[in-house]
Amino acid sequence: MKLSISDLIRTRKVIVCGGSGGVGKTTTATAIALAAAREGRRVLALTVDPSKRLAQTLGVDRNLTEPVSISTERLAEAGIKPPGSLEAWMLDPNVVADSVVEKLAPNKAEAERLKGNRIYRQLSKLVAGTQEYMAMEALYRFIEEGRYDLIVLDTPPSRNALDFLLGPSKVAAFADGRIFQLFTPGEKKSFIRAAAGQLLTRVNGAIFGEETYAELQEFFGAFAGIIVGINHNAGAMLKVLQDDERVAFLLVSSPAAEAMTEAFFFRRKCLEMDLPFRGFILNRSEARLDGRVPPDASLFGNDFDGVDSAALAKLDRLAKLEMAQVERDRQLLTELKIEIGDEAVAMPLPTFSAGAHDMGPLLSIADALMAPE
Repeated sequence: MKLSISDLIRTRKVIVCGGSGGVGKTTTATAIALAAAREGRRVLALTVDPSKRLAQTLGVDRNLTEPVSISTERLAEAGIKPPGSLEAWMLDPNVVADSVVEKLAPNKAEAERLKGNRIYRQLSKLVAGTQEYMAMEALYRFIEEGRYDLIVLDTPPSRNALDFLLGPSKVAAFADGRIFQLFTPGEKKSFIRAAAGQLLTRVNGAIFGEETYAELQEFFGAFAGIIVGINHNAGAMLKVLQDDERVAFLLVSSPAAEAMTEAFFFRRKCLEMDLPFRGFILNRSEARLDGRVPPDASLFGNDFDGVDSAALAKLDRLAKLEMAQVERDRQLLTELKIEIGDEAVAMPLPTFSAGAHDMGPLLSIADALMAPE
């Protein structure tokens, strides 16, 4: 039996939605979460930076320290009934980073010392991949806790849809012990090493300024204590995401040529990394007819005249242009299905001229995701 998006929504524990910025990835991830909750599942939607309208629709604020439940009124509007539930959390890298430090630091005092360091507070700007690492860390934490039947991760926006997977390795590389030699004196086993250490301290003090260098030393000294935990977590995260019985990766794309190049790259990298790629979701596609019919004289009622005939001719030309786009997108969809075979799915979403940030369009997308192909 060929796989479907509805199968994934009903059975998987984690659905990861990847995609470059501006393709409707967050909206799609939200619709997936709504569809699962309407099926009676306990769902968590993890998102990075939803549009203001989408955040208002879900009733989610920024800078929360924990996921929050969608209000009773919105749950009722979405048709979500017990045991189904939907919680959402807008990921704040600083909040997640604090929780990582609290978990991995050797003691509470060391954790508080690191969190109070000015360099640490700027960590997301200092280390490439921090935001992506924090998204992965949050996901891993909730998987371990087992509070939810399904977690939907809306990955950070990126030109490369798999950049978020490189976040842990970038942070782990940054946390490699050798880098700390630049900022911590270490054990001095000889006069030469001691002199070299003093010289390095003077040079770094001149480069960074004595106050900043002292803060860097304090940061790296405290951060060294959690290196092992970060490296362990990075490997454990990847292993969890390779579980094809629990996890599904979906690529949200548009029919644009650049977006499709990204889509095929995403699938290829998933295969290389043994990640369970399970489908393409085409957004802003015209592949669905959704009840559209060609214009005819019946549009003008019984009093059809020459002016109406000219108007009908213009409408007909526009309809033909629209149908040409439909055929183009359907051909693209066919090519995708041939490429992926039976182990994944390719499906288009309905289009909404005014956007899909409100509950009505979101539920229409959720219905489309659950409908037979």
